[in-house]
Amino acid sequence: MQQFRIFVVEDDPWYGKILEYQLSQNPDHIVTLFTTGKECIKNLSQKPDLVSIDYSLPDIDGVGLLKAIKDFNSNLPVVVISGQEDVNTALTLLKKGATEYLTKDDSTIELLLNAVKNAKERQSLRQEVETLKEELGQKYDFRKAIIGNSEPMVRLFSLLEKAANTNINVYITGDTGTGKEVVAKAIHYNSDRKKKPFVAVNMAAIPRELVESELFGYEKGAFTGAQSRKIGKFEEANKGTIFLDEIAELDLSLQSKLLRVLQERELTRVGGQEKVNLDVRLIVATHKNLPNEIRAGRFREDLFYRIMGLPITLPQLRERGNDILLLARYFLDEFCKNNKMQPITITAQAKELLMKYPYPGNVRELKSIIDLAAVMCSNNTLDAGDIFFTNVAPAEEQFSSVEKTLKEYTRDIIQQYLKKYNNNVVTVAKKLGIGKSTIYKMVNEKEITLH
Repeated sequence: MQQFRIFVVEDDPWYGKILEYQLSQNPDHIVTLFTTGKECIKNLSQKPDLVSIDYSLPDIDGVGLLKAIKDFNSNLPVVVISGQEDVNTALTLLKKGATEYLTKDDSTIELLLNAVKNAKERQSLRQEVETLKEELGQKYDFRKAIIGNSEPMVRLFSLLEKAANTNINVYITGDTGTGKEVVAKAIHYNSDRKKKPFVAVNMAAIPRELVESELFGYEKGAFTGAQSRKIGKFEEANKGTIFLDEIAELDLSLQSKLLRVLQERELTRVGGQEKVNLDVRLIVATHKNLPNEIRAGRFREDLFYRIMGLPITLPQLRERGNDILLLARYFLDEFCKNNKMQPITITAQAKELLMKYPYPGNVRELKSIIDLAAVMCSNNTLDAGDIFFTNVAPAEEQFSSVEKTLKEYTRDIIQQYLKKYNNNVVTVAKKLGIGKSTIYKMVNEKEITLH
C-alpha cells in the first residue's frame, strides 16, 4: 500500500500531538507536525498528500497559509481547523480552495480522519485515471495502433511524429476505411495534450439542423426543448483535441461560424451572449477532395487554409504490400480472442489470394473478409476456399461493424450462399462443407428461407 504523507500545522503543542497520534494510528500514514506556517511552507517540497492547518497561527493566518499552499500545488487537499465557528470565515476559506473547515470540538478528530479517508479515495481515483490514460497512450503508440512496416507507412509514421510534437492543425485525407480516426487518436495520445479530452465528431452523422448546437452548445431556452444548458463538442475538447471527421459535409452557413471560432479562439453558445475561450487542437479528415469542393462552391477557401495545417494522406491498402498479411494476422487473432476460438493458421494459398485482391474498402474491408473467413474455416486452418470477396458495402457492414453471434454469422453465410447458388442445397452444402440436413433443419426452423 502506498504511504500517505500528512502535514499537521498546529501551534498548540498538546493539541498538535493529539492530532499527530490519532493520524499515525494508520500505518499507511506518514505524519509530520509543524508549529508555524513558515515551517510548513519551507517543507512543501516533500510533497505532502494532505495538509491540516490551524487557522490562527502566530506567524501567518489561515488565509495566507492556504494561499501559499495552493500556489505550490492547487490540487493539494487542505483542511482548516479553527477554534471559532465563523460562517463567513468558513465560506471565504472554502471559496479559496480549502477542502474542509472544522471547528475544535469533540468531533474534530473523527471529521479530520474522515477528510483524510476522502482525500485518499480521490487520490486513488486520480491515479487510476492517470494509469488508464497512460495505458491509452501506450495503446496508441504509432507502431502499435497502426500496423504496418511498408514504405508508405514508414513515411506516415514520420509525419505522425512531427504532428505529435507540435500543436499544428492536421488535415487527414484518404479513402473510406483507411483509418483516419485511428490516426487522429494516435496523434492526440502521443502529444502533450494526451491527458486532456479527445473528442471525435462525424459531421456526416449529425442532422444539418443540429450541427451548430452539437458543436458549440446552447443555453437554456435557446429553442423549444432546450430545457437546460448543453456544452458543445468544442467545449468538451477544451485543452485537448477535437477531431472533425468528414469536414466536407459541413453546411456553408456553418463553415463561416467555424472559421470565426477558429480565428477568435472563442465561441458563443446558441441563444447565449457569454464568450467561451478555447484552447483546442484541431484535426480534420475527409475522403473528398477539398480543392474540388472549393471550385464547386461547396467549401470555403478561407476555411480550407485555416484548417489545412499539416496535410497527411493515408495510403490505400493495395499500396501497402505485405502490410496486408500483417493486418490479416492481427484481425484473425483478434477475432479468435473475442470469440473464444482456438488460434487459426493461414495457408500459403490463402495468403497468395489475399495479396492479389485490390481492397476497394481498404483496411475496414480486409477486417470484414478475415472475420468471415474465420467463421468459414475448418480445423483451425484458413484456406483460400474460406475467403469470400465482395465489393458490396452491406457485406462489409454485415461482417465488421455489426456485432453478431457465431450462430447468426453462420445463418447469414448459408443464406448468402443459397442466394448465390440459386437455392441449390447440394451445391451449398458442398461449398460450405456442411451436411444437407443442417440446411434443411434451419429452413424448417425458419432460420433461413428458400425462395
